[in-house]
Amino acid sequence: MKTKILKGITAKVALSVIFASGAIFHNSAVAQEKEEGGTLINVGDKAPDFTVEMLDGRRLKLSDFKGKVVLLNFWATWCGPCMKEFEVIPDKIIKRFAGNEAFVFIPISREEKRETVEKKVVQLKKKGINFPVGIDPDRSIYSQYAVQFIPRNFLIDKDGKVVLATIGYEEAEFAGLVDMIEKILK
Repeated sequence: MKTKILKGITAKVALSVIFASGAIFHNSAVAQEKEEGGTLINVGDKAPDFTVEMLDGRRLKLSDFKGKVVLLNFWATWCGPCMKEFEVIPDKIIKRFAGNEAFVFIPISREEKRETVEKKVVQLKKKGINFPVGIDPDRSIYSQYAVQFIPRNFLIDKDGKVVLATIGYEEAEFAGLVDMIEKILK
C-alpha cells in the first residue's frame, strides 16, 4: 500500500515538475518577447518597403519617400495608449512639422476593417484630431516590423534606415521622438 501511494505521489511530483518546467519555460519566453517587444526591425535596420492604402484612397509606397524623414506609426481604434498618443500628435507632430516637405507622417491602423477605422476617424475629427490614416487590415505591413504591441513608432531617416523605434506611449519618450525628428531634419 505504501509503495502504491509513494508511486502515486512520485508520479504527481514528477508531473508537477514537468508542468512547472514547461510553465517556467513558457513564462520566460513570453517575458523575453515582451522585453524585446516583439520587434522585428530595430534601430540601424533598413525599413522594409510596403504600399499602404490611405482612407482617402491614395496609395503610399514607403520607398517613394527616400530622401525624406518618415514617422511610421502603428495603432488601432481600440488601443487606449494609441488614443493618448493621437491626442498629442496634432500639436507635437502635425502642426510642428507642417510645411516641412522633408517630413512625412504615416499612421497605419493595424488589423482592422476599413469601416471600423473610418468611424474612429470621424470621432477623432470631432476632437480636433485630423490627419490622413492608412489601413493594414490583414496585418501584412505591421508583420514586417513587429509581432505584437502598439502603439509603435518607427522613425526612418532620409536613407531609409530606422533611427528610433518606440513601443507604447509615454510623454517623455514621445518628446524624445519629436526631438529626434528635428535633429535628423537638420
